Amino acid sequence: MKLFLGKKVGVSLEEKSLPYFKFYEQPMAEIPQEKIALIDQPSKIQAVPFDKKDLFLAGNDSDFCQLGYGIAEDGTGFVANETYMPGISGEMLDWWFPWHSVGSDLRYKIWDAEDHYFARADKADYVCDPKIPVNQKTWGVYHHILEDVGAGASPLVIHFMSPSDFGFDAKIVGTEKCQSLVAGIGAGDCAAAMTHKWYPYKDGVMFCSRFWIGLAEVDGKIVKTLPNGVKLPIEIPRGLFAHNIKEFSNLAKILPEVYSENRDNF
Repeated sequence: MKLFLGKKVGVSLEEKSLPYFKFYEQPMAEIPQEKIALIDQPSKIQAVPFDKKDLFLAGNDSDFCQLGYGIAEDGTGFVANETYMPGISGEMLDWWFPWHSVGSDLRYKIWDAEDHYFARADKADYVCDPKIPVNQKTWGVYHHILEDVGAGASPLVIHFMSPSDFGFDAKIVGTEKCQSLVAGIGAGDCAAAMTHKWYPYKDGVMFCSRFWIGLAEVDGKIVKTLPNGVKLPIEIPRGLFAHNIKEFSNLAKILPEVYSENRDNF
């Protein structure tokens, strides 16, 4: 699987005039070789099941996959990634997830200039409201997204939720292994539940991602919708894993400067 295509998504003249266009022009960050080596090697270790996701949040999931992808015993797919982000604080990440969903599409493009086209919040007024705590600006917001995770550009809608609405024990947020997080359920070519958490680590943060592919939101609940007896093609979690290690390697590279220059610009 080719990670770097060498061709970036298009930008407008207006986008070229924005101060953060320089991040689009930069080369994408290098991905650690140990992660690239896993792209063609599905994990032999299963992911933490969705109904035991609090183990992940609390950092008590060491018996489960920490880095890789695969197919679970029930046929659903999973992706796990961990990214050390030096020079980054939890506050930067709380800011990043709402910030990139409002304003110019370029905000999403600089995250991964080869694969990200746009991410647009359906409640921009809520996201930009200074009275809303920054770590809550994704709660109840739908992001309408166009991106390429390996099979060509396709639309995606992510319903971001509060930790408790996602099914987490909210008391774990703010503890040693979970300073903060975002979580949501995506509807697109293949529905998936996803979460990213982070916590202080060395001189930055450890950023941890988990995806459960084949789950969807039905009547306000997150449930498996993949039919019993059906297994997802391995190419689906493989493509998502490859995309994830690419985009978060690049976010780790650009975020300190993006935040420093734009933190007051919602």
